[in-house]
Amino acid sequence: MDTGSISEYFKFFVALLAIVNPVGTIPIFINLTSNQDKVIRNKNGSMASISMGIILLVVLFSGEAILRFFGISVGSFRVGGGILILLMAISMLNAKMSNVKQTKEEELDSAERDSVAVVPLGTPLLAGPGAISTVILYAQRYTSVAHYVYMFGVIVLLACLTAFLFRLAPTITRLLGKTGINIVTRLMGLIMAAMGVEFIANGLKQLFPVLGG
Repeated sequence: MDTGSISEYFKFFVALLAIVNPVGTIPIFINLTSNQDKVIRNKNGSMASISMGIILLVVLFSGEAILRFFGISVGSFRVGGGILILLMAISMLNAKMSNVKQTKEEELDSAERDSVAVVPLGTPLLAGPGAISTVILYAQRYTSVAHYVYMFGVIVLLACLTAFLFRLAPTITRLLGKTGINIVTRLMGLIMAAMGVEFIANGLKQLFPVLGG
């Protein structure tokens, strides 16, 4: 059957978890919902997670059509996506929010919004360019229905985990503190850096078969 092994889908889950980095997003979530009571904050957290899931699922089933529409080869997209993920990883290794996810202007704009669940939490903070690129690249590996079903399950699982973590945001912030969250962010950044290099290497091999030797 044209699908990957269970370990490959676990790797996809870890990769997507590192890029979305819900733990690293918790301080922003707390800041954006600081004037809301517990019920409204939990509702916004759930809505942000659902929004992220819907966006990534739409990309999962439309990614191939998007590449075909713009005439982009998978090899080129791998290199571009790898560079994007690598840039985000460098920011995360410094425990900073990458401008790829949110610029300073967008941060100021989001502070003035009454509803922050879909924008900026759902996108671009959770379902940003890095997560979208990763879903498209992993979706291109196989063409079977089972492959898409497994990826569908991984995305739904990630959305549920993110909603759960947002619900526990005050507790996690209290237990980990700023230092603990920074450590988690740096670890996620390290995973992302390795993943970005892998995407770039595989993309270059597709573009220049002689490199594959």
